[in-house]
Amino acid sequence: MAKADYYELLGVSKNASPEEIKKAYRKKAVQFHPDKHKGDKGMEAKFKEVSEAYEVLKDPEKKAAYDRYGHAAFQQGGMGGGGRSGGGGFHDPFDIFREVFGGGGGGGFEDFFGGGGRSSAGGSQAGSDLRYDLEISLTEAFKGTEKEISYRTSVSCDHCSGNGAEPGSKVVTCSTCGGAGRVIQSRGFFQVQQTCPTCGGAGRIPEKKCSKCGGDGRVMQTKKVKLKIPAGIDTGQKLRSANNGEAGVMGGPAGDLYVVLHVREHDLFERRGSDLYCDIPIKFTLAALGGTIDVPTLSNESGLVSLKIPAGTQDGTVFKLRDRGMPILRGGGKGNQYVRVHIEVPKKLNSEQRELLEKFARVCGDAEEPIAGSFWDKAKRIFE
Repeated sequence: MAKADYYELLGVSKNASPEEIKKAYRKKAVQFHPDKHKGDKGMEAKFKEVSEAYEVLKDPEKKAAYDRYGHAAFQQGGMGGGGRSGGGGFHDPFDIFREVFGGGGGGGFEDFFGGGGRSSAGGSQAGSDLRYDLEISLTEAFKGTEKEISYRTSVSCDHCSGNGAEPGSKVVTCSTCGGAGRVIQSRGFFQVQQTCPTCGGAGRIPEKKCSKCGGDGRVMQTKKVKLKIPAGIDTGQKLRSANNGEAGVMGGPAGDLYVVLHVREHDLFERRGSDLYCDIPIKFTLAALGGTIDVPTLSNESGLVSLKIPAGTQDGTVFKLRDRGMPILRGGGKGNQYVRVHIEVPKKLNSEQRELLEKFARVCGDAEEPIAGSFWDKAKRIFE
């Protein structure tokens, strides 16, 4: 059967750069690796083929020979000067895989495919980190607060002190892996290293399993943790609580707890970074005559701050209250508060109000010219 084209195997063109060739090989090698297709000889053959293709195309001299002579360049006595040892002259495909992915010796790829964990040979395993999502109010985010949270997690077993052995019995070396925490399986002429199925990579097992935890060294428990939440915290930011994650295996260190904050939306304020925005309705008489009003704020205990409205204020005008925004988490200081005013027009008028407004309109000439002259000036320019 004719050998497949190396470029087609990797899915690259003849003009592909070395980095593109390497990237294509990484993708194909992971796709066809025997560890992902246990017992599938077809996938194993594909893995060998793409490794062979990469070995040739990564080397400028071999690539040039292949481009000129094709597969004949690497046959015994071929134009490329003959192959190396081993019937086609190519390296073990797993050596090539290790070269690209940086795997350890012995043909083991369990770390790459997620089987290695955080164990040390013959030792303990660190516990996993945990995530907790916590919702707080905008006021709590403004002032800072303390919260106590509770969650279910594994903790070190108090009956066996975390080693998994019934008190009075011993922890012994695992007979399956000899304490290495890993075993080697043969697949034809390949050898693959994997985590020991008996000890789970710890390298040790209890002589007699703990009656409370079943030999795991951990039990489930509801845990309570107090958190200090700093002023200025925002949605998506995390707090780390060291050693409050899952307990480690065989006395290993506990993982960490990461608390992800979510700040609830406020009825009045909209937060944009360290600044706060709010919309305030005002009477049209105040907008016309000017005056002072109290507006809501988070920056003081009363919840109100005075704002001066100049006479002639227009609808949509935005006022800035300096340093009345959210505390800046890193760097200190505060953002600003922005107040946008909306002028309320009365929906109903009594006879006296209507009479006075009609008189005002006549004095201003609004009855004859209800649309402002500045608008007509702009409109005329558009059609000139």
